[in-house]
Amino acid sequence: MGSELALKRQLRSTDDKETSAVDSDGLARLMSDLRPRLHRYCTRMVGSAFDGEDVVQDALANAIQAFPAAGEIQHPESWLLRIAHNAALDALRRRKRQGYAESGDDVLSNLPDHGAQADERVAAAASLANFLHLSTIQRSTVVLADVLGYSLAETAEMLGVSLAAVKSALHRGRARLQELAAAPDDARPTLTGEDRERLNAYAGHFNARDFDALRDMLSAEVRLDLVNRVRLAGRKDVSVYFTRYEQNPACRVRLGQAEGRLVLLASDPGVSTADVAYVILLDWAEDRLAAIRDFRYAPYVMDSLAVQSV
Repeated sequence: MGSELALKRQLRSTDDKETSAVDSDGLARLMSDLRPRLHRYCTRMVGSAFDGEDVVQDALANAIQAFPAAGEIQHPESWLLRIAHNAALDALRRRKRQGYAESGDDVLSNLPDHGAQADERVAAAASLANFLHLSTIQRSTVVLADVLGYSLAETAEMLGVSLAAVKSALHRGRARLQELAAAPDDARPTLTGEDRERLNAYAGHFNARDFDALRDMLSAEVRLDLVNRVRLAGRKDVSVYFTRYEQNPACRVRLGQAEGRLVLLASDPGVSTADVAYVILLDWAEDRLAAIRDFRYAPYVMDSLAVQSV
């Protein structure tokens, strides 16, 4: 949290200067610096660290597309967060969820912002699934104010709503998260033996450095998403992916679970000293690998992801 606040102060100092000089290089730096914060926001908006990264990628693509016609960007950080917010809403609409419905109750509009530290702890500890029980406006205000630390005025500006609406939504969202925090969470997904067998085989070959065996598992049309780095398709191109791991004998993987699915938990001293540095997702078409999604270059995802060994 301290590093995020330091980054926020740095970005604000940039916002306070002449911002018309933001060029394409400045945009690239801004997107790189803000990407972990964008992920924390989008993840809680869509209820998934994995889907949240998809939304971040959409948002950054939208920012690049919009930048040439944006003119003078007075507050680059707010501009990029608004784009991320809209990308999250688009993702929610694609899920056919209820849209951006604001509460008509303005009784709470003059309430002071008491208990902010306690509310921050509740929001920070809330499971991603719990955020989906909040309306979209409640979710966005709680994440911006209690998770990312923006003021109510900043939150209202970024969302394009009134301060009264932010106060009302924030109050209701906090109360709902408090209720959900007290509820038991005993939902456990069913994991098939076939899933375990496939991932155990992959992990066994990986840890034995038998990468030719892993290449043999690839389907002809396999897709690779080396998140925050490159996307490749086709067995020939994706086969190159294993070269870096061949040169990294310290990396090991084991079976784990995250967001109701089996994943590979990677320990990699080159990335992090944490027990789990990042995760790798595998999708199968019968007995062939159809897709690999590797978060080695997006370690910030672990900040929002609850994992456990299986």
